[in-house]
Amino acid sequence: MKSRFLICFTAIALFAALANPAGLAAEDNQEHNNNHKDHHYRLIDVGTFGGPASFINAPFNAVPAVNGRGTTVGASATPVPTTPTSDFFVCGGLDGIVPNVFHAFAWQKGVVTDLGALPPEGENCSDAGSINESGKISGVSETDQLDPLLGVKELRAVLWKDGEIEDLGTLGGNHSIGAGINNREQVVGGALNAIPDPLSGFYFALFGLSTGTQLRAFLSEGGVMEDLGTLGGPDAFAEFINERGQVAGFSYTNSVVNPTTGLPTIHPFLWEKGRMTDLGSLGGTLAGYGGANMIGGLNNQGEVVGLSNLEGDQTADPFLWRRGQLIDLYTNTIEGNPLTADAINDAGEIVGAATFPAQPYDAYLWRDGVATDLGHLDGDCYSEGWAINSRGQVAVISLSCDFANQRAALWENGSLIDLNTVIPADSSLQLVWPMAINDRGEITGVGVPLGVPPPNYPSQGHAFVLIPCHENHMKGCEDAHGRNARTQNRAPSATRDSIPLAQSSPSPSERIAAIRARLTHRYPYRGFGTYQPK
Repeated sequence: MKSRFLICFTAIALFAALANPAGLAAEDNQEHNNNHKDHHYRLIDVGTFGGPASFINAPFNAVPAVNGRGTTVGASATPVPTTPTSDFFVCGGLDGIVPNVFHAFAWQKGVVTDLGALPPEGENCSDAGSINESGKISGVSETDQLDPLLGVKELRAVLWKDGEIEDLGTLGGNHSIGAGINNREQVVGGALNAIPDPLSGFYFALFGLSTGTQLRAFLSEGGVMEDLGTLGGPDAFAEFINERGQVAGFSYTNSVVNPTTGLPTIHPFLWEKGRMTDLGSLGGTLAGYGGANMIGGLNNQGEVVGLSNLEGDQTADPFLWRRGQLIDLYTNTIEGNPLTADAINDAGEIVGAATFPAQPYDAYLWRDGVATDLGHLDGDCYSEGWAINSRGQVAVISLSCDFANQRAALWENGSLIDLNTVIPADSSLQLVWPMAINDRGEITGVGVPLGVPPPNYPSQGHAFVLIPCHENHMKGCEDAHGRNARTQNRAPSATRDSIPLAQSSPSPSERIAAIRARLTHRYPYRGFGTYQPK
């Protein structure tokens, strides 16, 4: 359920039109001044439950880890150590390396709540991934049952509501995983059934076991779990559900293993009212699945973005599926060539990373076939857009030239700001990865305590919430000297200049591959090594 699970196992906003026809400016309002020099934020360090780290899940466009009211969900380490039977898809933090039990949390109005886990609660890990507008939360929890094939605790999709945790069950197999949730309390994800499947999308794809059972996409509503079917093969997984009840995910299309990927052919799907539509591919056998954020998002218009291998399965391009057409964003975009598609809002604007004439890997904003370079922070060389709200604000991660460090940034109105410069001067965290942004401009992500190197965010990071300050909301917006944060902090300008490279420097493809390696997590699936960025 956490970022590494959906990044490696699947891929990696409400409707509003932008005031600027070019799509590069959000509409002004009284509570949010669009001039960056006036931006300042209250920083909430979510802390931990006594262990070394906490986190929110990587940005998923359909019902992310923060809702429109600012309530934020994720997972936090307790002091309880893990055991040899702990399942590190839900234990161990972002990278599965922290030897502590993690519990799902919810932060709301200054209070962090331990959401607990299925019994035995103190021993089991849990993770909250998505929250809807009424505060219902989908996620995953360990159980007290051991998977006989893996020797670790079984997982269950869960729903938190009214202070209680509900086990959504399985389709007869050993595991289920909850993903997206909408405002109708419909939860989607993947669940195993009891039908033997040597190519199981769970056991075979992740662990190389040929003794597993089928993984099926599900929709759970009112305590009833529905199998959504497949595109012809034995396995499928559902990632997103929008407010229209449309579901996006991926599915095997057959049971024939491709030598290039080590998996059957996989296509993304859009399910609606009992019908699963095959969204196709860009020529390869792997689309909408895997370790490079293959599915990036689903909006309320039924548009889907993600990545698809090209013919031969040696490279992949980002795609947009819109009104029955699969568009290759790399080849059908001017100004720049998108390399990833990480999120889409209801206006059809897309963000990710793209290559530009003078820059191999920068965050972009795509609208109507044009990619705009959002730049990177001064002193850095690369960036990627991770999330976008309906106002056109983009949460960006800016990367150093050696990929060793990351900084949280925000793009708006044509400029990029280092979020570390617009929080109080005595703040407890350095902001590393902004993972989600809601329509009020509240940003959630992961930072590191002062003195901790930014690359250590998976093992020592803390979840954070940024709340924009304005004249009607000033609590917590003063620094240690009683002065407002904006009087102390100024944003450095972003840059789109390319950095001269020594002759011994890696090629653009190697640099991009290194960037993707820095931004993805463990548990690569079979055949992942076949993907090579352009």
